[in-house]
Amino acid sequence: MTEDKDNKYYIVAHRILPEAIKKTADVKELLARGEAQTINAAVEKIGMSKSAYYKYRDGVFPFHRAAHNRIVTMFLQLEHKAGVLSTILNTIAAEQGNILTINQSIPLQGLANATLSIDTAGMQVSIETLLKSVNLIKGVNKVEVTGQS
Repeated sequence: MTEDKDNKYYIVAHRILPEAIKKTADVKELLARGEAQTINAAVEKIGMSKSAYYKYRDGVFPFHRAAHNRIVTMFLQLEHKAGVLSTILNTIAAEQGNILTINQSIPLQGLANATLSIDTAGMQVSIETLLKSVNLIKGVNKVEVTGQS
């Protein structure tokens, strides 16, 4: 989608969205994963009306769709322990993410900051799923997307 003067796009935290928007996203997710074969089945499973779904469907997109086929910049705060960065890189590679740049600060008080630029074009999982996987790695204190192009 291209942005014009009538359409602006925002990244908004899930917790502040109205229920109808959340349910619309849930319906689209069910359809995308093949857990529902029709819109009718999906809205029934989620518990929303078809008219509400049709009202919002063209304006609700998951974050990973916006980031797919793009370069994503990720900030990490890491504990100064052997193998933490290596495990992160292996996790990204296992999901077919292509590391473009790595910048890491010198550890201070047992923590180091790192910034990774990742080409997501070949990835089979969403950015959210990748972030969750990286966040579960022992020694990772913080993970967030700081930019995309």
